[in-house]
Amino acid sequence: MKKTIVITGASDGIGKEAARQLHALGHQVIAIGHSPDKTKLVAQELGVHTYTVDFAKLDDVRKLATNLRKDFLKIDVLANNAGGIFGNRELTVDGHEKTMQVNHLAHFLLTNLLMDILIKNNASIINTSSIANRVLSDFDINDLELTKKYSPQIAYGNAKLENILFTKELHNRFHNSGITTAAFHPGNVASNFASDTTSLMKYAYHTPIKKMFLISVSKGAETLVWLADKSGDLDWKSGEYYIKKKISNKVDEKSLEPSIQKSLWDQSAQFVHLK
Repeated sequence: MKKTIVITGASDGIGKEAARQLHALGHQVIAIGHSPDKTKLVAQELGVHTYTVDFAKLDDVRKLATNLRKDFLKIDVLANNAGGIFGNRELTVDGHEKTMQVNHLAHFLLTNLLMDILIKNNASIINTSSIANRVLSDFDINDLELTKKYSPQIAYGNAKLENILFTKELHNRFHNSGITTAAFHPGNVASNFASDTTSLMKYAYHTPIKKMFLISVSKGAETLVWLADKSGDLDWKSGEYYIKKKISNKVDEKSLEPSIQKSLWDQSAQFVHLK
């Protein structure tokens, strides 16, 4: 069945590749990108609707939600894929730590602003996480902005853990209304990821050694494409974290605590002024 699929972070990397593959499968793809030039190239290549958005600006996210609501009567899949790892601690124009906002808060806001449409269509919400949720995070629910302990790696690991916490709380709140949710790890992908960071990860992803241990963008997009294409079927279970199309328990133990799931939701709602 043809689905309408919104993908953020679709101007590059696994988001772009997933858009390409899902379009080839016959789905209507809406590609959201950060770079105007790269997003334009996606539109030209695939002939799909595109929007350019800066997730470091929550007003951009609000405008995106308004445009999506105006331009599309239904959304079957929302793939919250945009993200990145950055350098020194930086606050956005909204006053939030940039890594958390770009990877988590912006998607939290976008998802909630589209929630009535998503519920109406029994939609699936797919969140791109990472094994960094377990190997890099040092998560403190009382210091989401990392005012006490910051490094690019910790900020990224915490944000990827927040993607999983968000997934589980979405399931808790909305599965009975018809929503299905999943988070996934795409693998360590040879893309432009980490190009904006000052951390050591930049050297792993942007030197010749990357060919020794990174997978292709096509391989990295496989689980996202599978989750989106099979949404609404019985092939995957809502509220879970996937690696290579299989449920994985390789998560930080904090992601399994309902009180932390709820607290992240409540604080996020306050941060983005969600009524």
